[in-house]
Amino acid sequence: MSNKVKAAIIGSGNIGTDLMIKVMRNSRHLEMGAMVGIDPASDGLARASRLGVNTTAQGIEGLLGLSVFKNIDIVFDATSAGAHKHHNEVLQVHGVQVIDLTPAAIGPYVIPAINLEQQDATNMNMVTCGGQATIPIVAAVSRVTKVHYAEIVASIASKSAGPGTRANIDEFTETTRSAIEKLGGATRGKAIIVLNPAEPPLIMRDTVFVLSDIADQRAIADSIDQMIGRVQSYVPGYRLKQDIQFEVIPANKPLNVPGLGLTHGLKTSVFLEVEGAAHYLPAYAGNLDIMTSAALACGDMMAQRRMASGIARGRKEMV
Repeated sequence: MSNKVKAAIIGSGNIGTDLMIKVMRNSRHLEMGAMVGIDPASDGLARASRLGVNTTAQGIEGLLGLSVFKNIDIVFDATSAGAHKHHNEVLQVHGVQVIDLTPAAIGPYVIPAINLEQQDATNMNMVTCGGQATIPIVAAVSRVTKVHYAEIVASIASKSAGPGTRANIDEFTETTRSAIEKLGGATRGKAIIVLNPAEPPLIMRDTVFVLSDIADQRAIADSIDQMIGRVQSYVPGYRLKQDIQFEVIPANKPLNVPGLGLTHGLKTSVFLEVEGAAHYLPAYAGNLDIMTSAALACGDMMAQRRMASGIARGRKEMV
């Protein structure tokens, strides 16, 4: 008998399929129990079937009908913010741990490099790809000094943005902005996403601008370097693209920050690149890789806790 916790993935698109392969190749405590979709012809369902994973094209209702469902303790939702609300309501009735890869943000925001070990909610939200890549940098600056404003720009290859990503652009910007403030520690946050149609497709690039109180620049750079190392522990393709840049904004020449007014201090600019592991999609799709890698880190932690508490695989149906 396997000593791992069974997991299901709802959403057989790019993100769900990449996550399935990561679970099967890299997970310490999880094993695939089921892949769930709504398109019988999707490549994700076909691939899961070939790999011996239980599948259904009947959505959440199909998952409930699978015999393996009674043994599934963790479900990853890689669908849409709108669909996730219904999925979560159904799964919570059955005592399932839910890990949300949509921008729905029903549960607390989780970024492994920042707060994974402190979270133990029944629904955990993985923020967004841009959030996973950039908010650790904002948090790194916040560890050193007060951050007044943080703005992130996530540029991804258009080819890596599937229908789910495109349907959630508004939710992306709002969820990321909120997490910049709640997890990053900024008084005010802003998020921008760019779908770059360039050919050949470009690797994910992220720019982070932080306006903070004046502080020791070496201390900020060291904090950022340490945070990059934490992210690289689960996303090896995450790296600085060039040196960190600093600019002092003097009090007599302040910036006009929306929502804050005239603000001065230290501007820190960080330029990042995220190369994917190419488990399912090309390496340029770092935006997908960082989401699925973060979700896997979260799932492994939750599975480990369930095994330690003795509730994994012995869950009684709460109906």
